[in-house]
Amino acid sequence: MKSIELRRHTANEGDRLTDEGAAAAVQIGTALVGDYAVAVSTGAQRATQTLGCMLAGLGQPVPGGVVVVEQLRSQVEDRWRAAYRAAGAGDLASLRAADPDLVEEDAAALASGLRAVLAMVPDGGRALVVGHSPTNEAAIFGLTGVVVAPLGKGEGVVVTADSDGFAVTPID
Repeated sequence: MKSIELRRHTANEGDRLTDEGAAAAVQIGTALVGDYAVAVSTGAQRATQTLGCMLAGLGQPVPGGVVVVEQLRSQVEDRWRAAYRAAGAGDLASLRAADPDLVEEDAAALASGLRAVLAMVPDGGRALVVGHSPTNEAAIFGLTGVVVAPLGKGEGVVVTADSDGFAVTPID
């Protein structure tokens, strides 16, 4: 069994966290379970900064360090924004209605990023990943077929992989 704790970055202005976002990420870090084999960012500054603040709050080493998996960041972010404007909502069902090809194609591409993270995690291990919404949700859908509700700033889910497949569990 392997698991990925997948979270959305905290409050930001542009590609940088606000002071409130940094403080929230540190606070979230104090409540993390820890024992991560690797910590992963999409490469966006706001995601990497959130990850760093969470790890500072956690106060535990991460043997695999902090790495960037670019496949977790959409290459068509403007198209996601256009779909959001057309749908008037950020849930995957609404986005699929506005641009079904976008969700189908990008969910598959983003799922490859989650597969890359799983390949980094040893059996019985865990990864912490910080990304974006709605692309986190699309990656989960592409990998597992499970539709999750839009993630608020700092919120997350755990994706567990074992010989029976995948399970997705919201984080309380």
